[in-house]
Amino acid sequence: MPTTAVLYCRDPLDGRRTDAHFAGEARHLRATGGKALLLDHDALLAGDTREAVSRIPEGTGALWYRGWMIPAARYTALDAALRERGARLVVDPERYRRAHELPGWYATFADHTPYSAWLPTAPGEVPDPSALSALAARLPSGAAIVKDYVKSRKHEWAEACHIPDTRRPDALHRVVSRFVELQGDDLAGGVVLRAFEDFVTPDAGPAEIRVWWLDGTPRLVTAHPDSVCGAVEAPDLGPLRPAVEALDCRFVTTDLALRADGVRRVVEVGDGQVSDMHRDADPAALVSLLTEAQAGPAGLRGRGGVW
Repeated sequence: MPTTAVLYCRDPLDGRRTDAHFAGEARHLRATGGKALLLDHDALLAGDTREAVSRIPEGTGALWYRGWMIPAARYTALDAALRERGARLVVDPERYRRAHELPGWYATFADHTPYSAWLPTAPGEVPDPSALSALAARLPSGAAIVKDYVKSRKHEWAEACHIPDTRRPDALHRVVSRFVELQGDDLAGGVVLRAFEDFVTPDAGPAEIRVWWLDGTPRLVTAHPDSVCGAVEAPDLGPLRPAVEALDCRFVTTDLALRADGVRRVVEVGDGQVSDMHRDADPAALVSLLTEAQAGPAGLRGRGGVW
């Protein structure tokens, strides 16, 4: 059986160590005979891909990545730099972008997620009021939230996330402008408007749960990292499975919230390599998935699993 190799972000203060946030996973990986290799995430984001991968041995072969988010263009550059050293990412750049950015996964999950529309924009660029009004007109009338292709600013809810009424151009432009300002250079892809849905917190359990899918099969269910409560009861995931399979990405997460009418809705989809775990989740369980999966083909493999 091939040795599982995982590329972790290095500690920015000590390049010989794994970033403390992922050190527990790396220890479990080594304990199972896997190889934990180090990426200079700061150098990658700065565009110095050769320096970013300088600690990766030549001829390493296939690598999973587990670390901080990487913009899709930088992920492509990372894969190219690794290939020059006889290595490659298990999740190819096209599939990473598909799972990581909302325009890549939205159509596949349209029946399970709030209605959305988006407008490509550069960091710091606020769409003019008429363009925003036209974008909002593609949603049902009422409230919405704003985000970019990857993240929202839900912790600045009233200031830079929630739009009470998209039919009010002044409020729409104000909230979107503030969102773009706060995102700064980190704005990913463009501005996204998503129809607001009324989500509730179950009597028992977290407000959101994160489902980890490997090769189209749900393998772990954890609390969302922002949740206070860590105890999770797995819901019926059968209705979501066809959409995850259709996405055709090896390792993805779906964040689910409970709508007021009792329906579980997909709040976000992500590439599992850059999805964080709740502090109460067992990192060994995630490592065992990557070890089991090995570096197989990019398309979906067996459909069997624990569900």
